Amino acid sequence: MKPKEHTVCGLAAVKALFARDAGAIKRLFFDYPTGRRIGIICQALSRARKVYRCVEPVELEKISGTVHHGGIVAVIEPRVLRRPRPEDVRRWAHSAAPLLLLDRIGNVHNLGAIVRSAAFFGVEHIVIPDDPDQARPGDAAYRVAEGAMEHVEIHAVTSLAEFVRELKPFYRVIGTAVRGAAPIAGGGARKSSGNSPERPVALVLGNEERGLAPEVAAACEELVRIPGKGAIESLNVSAAAAVLCWEFFGRLSIGPSRRTPPR
Repeated sequence: MKPKEHTVCGLAAVKALFARDAGAIKRLFFDYPTGRRIGIICQALSRARKVYRCVEPVELEKISGTVHHGGIVAVIEPRVLRRPRPEDVRRWAHSAAPLLLLDRIGNVHNLGAIVRSAAFFGVEHIVIPDDPDQARPGDAAYRVAEGAMEHVEIHAVTSLAEFVRELKPFYRVIGTAVRGAAPIAGGGARKSSGNSPERPVALVLGNEERGLAPEVAAACEELVRIPGKGAIESLNVSAAAAVLCWEFFGRLSIGPSRRTPPR
């Protein structure tokens, strides 16, 4: 059976898709106000002899399956999620590229929000398990990501625990837990010691209800938790992802040369 086509909704998301791969757009539908802002996209589709059409908002709702279409809907083929090759991992580690691993994050809206945070903090690769409980890129995830899907490549592996073990020679793999783990406290990204450079960090986030699978948690080198005031037990996983991405990835990217100069 041919995989279901996906829809990308919202002007920011469609513009990001067009900028990354204009040929990925199979068909495009938009309302009148939005049509006045996408002349370049329509010209490109015209040259490629692809369908683009101004339609009524009710038609956009039918095409996208949501009222939150933002005035424009692009139809695309589903993403192919490939497994990272050993040479990919070595290349990522050599360039100190941050990694994010998701263990059965089931809510597509959470997936979209995590992708948006990942792109914001410069995480270009996310690894998920090929598991029925794991959300995959789709209509809602694209919509929530607001264009960030075009800046992050999502990979799928058969066993996340096995992949974590393969990462450890190259990455410092840190898992998250609600309790029984060390709280993170400023400077989560370790500095190198001596002549041996510190491995870059790969963060592993667990399922919204059950957390990390036991075998995945056991494969991690460290487990950390976000300390709170105790009024509630934990953050939503997408909020936790943003906090942890800042702690382990964002701090390193803010140096004297990248700060806004004083006025």
